[in-house]
Amino acid sequence: MFSVSPGLRRSSCPTWSYLVQRLASPLSGSRGPFKAGPAPAPPPPGQSGSTRHRLSVHPAEGAMAVSALRVSWRQLSHQTGSGAPILLRQLFEPTSCTYTYLLGDRESREAVLIDPVLETAPRDAQLVKELGLRLLYAVNTHCHADHITGSGLLRSLLPGCQSVISRLSGAQADLHIEDGDSIRFGRFALETRASPGHTPGCVTFVLNDHSMAFTGDALLIRGCGRTDFQQGCAKTLYHSVHKKIFTLPGDCLIYPAHDYHGLTVSTVEEERTLNPRLTLSCEEFIKVMNNLNLPKPLQIDIAVPANMRCGVQSPPS
Repeated sequence: MFSVSPGLRRSSCPTWSYLVQRLASPLSGSRGPFKAGPAPAPPPPGQSGSTRHRLSVHPAEGAMAVSALRVSWRQLSHQTGSGAPILLRQLFEPTSCTYTYLLGDRESREAVLIDPVLETAPRDAQLVKELGLRLLYAVNTHCHADHITGSGLLRSLLPGCQSVISRLSGAQADLHIEDGDSIRFGRFALETRASPGHTPGCVTFVLNDHSMAFTGDALLIRGCGRTDFQQGCAKTLYHSVHKKIFTLPGDCLIYPAHDYHGLTVSTVEEERTLNPRLTLSCEEFIKVMNNLNLPKPLQIDIAVPANMRCGVQSPPS
C-alpha cells in the first residue's frame, strides 16, 4: 500500500515518437510508494566486532579524528560493505562531468537513480540488473542544461521505472514532486528539499537519516551552480543553500551532480567553512555570481528542450 501526497501529481506527458537512440515507451500511469510527511526511521547500523582502543590526544585533535572516522564509516558502510544497510553507487559521465547515483535497499531490492544521463543510461540499466535491483524511479534534481536526462530511456529499458522531477521545473515526467515530499524505496526515503536559485525547480534529496544529501547543481564541492540562465537567481541560491543544506548535520555527506576537478564527495561542514563562494556574505556572493562571465553550456539548446519532455525529443520535421 502507498499514498501519494498532493504535491506528487501525475503528469500528462504524452507519448513521444522516439527517444535519442531508442524509442520511448508510453507513460504507464502505474503508481509507486511515494508518501509525504516524516520519513521512516533508518535501519540500525551493523555492530562492529572490533575492539576500541583508547588514545591520549589533544581534545581538538580528538574531535577532528572522531569527525573524520564518522565520515569514513559512513562512506564505507554506504558504498562498500556487503552487509551495509543501503547500497550506493556513484557513476560518472565524462562529457558533462555528471554524477549519477544509484541507491538501493538490500532487503527489498527496490532502488532509485538520481540524475541519469542519456548516453550512459544503458550502463545504468545494466548495473541495476546485475545487482538484482528493481528500479522504481529515475529522478532529476532539476532540468539540466548540459546534458539530456536518461530518465526517459530508462523507462523503456527497465519497465516499471517512472521519471520524476520537481513540479516547479515545468518539465514533463511521470510524477512531479514538491518541497517536503518523500520518495520511498524499501526501508529508505529521500526527503525533497526545494533549493532553487540555479533554476527555479532545483531540489536536494536528503536520505532519511540525514547521512547524505544529493544537491544537484545547487551546491558543488567548493562551488555552486551558475545563476545566469534558466531563470537563475544568485540571492535565491544563497538562501537555499544556507537554509536547506547548511542546516543539515556537519558530517552529512554532500554528493553533487557535477565535479570538474576529480573530487567525489564533501560534507556539510566542509562546505560551510571552505566553500569560497558560499562563505561570503549574501551581497558579496551576488556580486561574484553576476560577474562570472561563463560561456554558454555546449548542449543547452538541445538539452533543455529535450529535458522539458523527460529527455524525449520530437522527430525532425
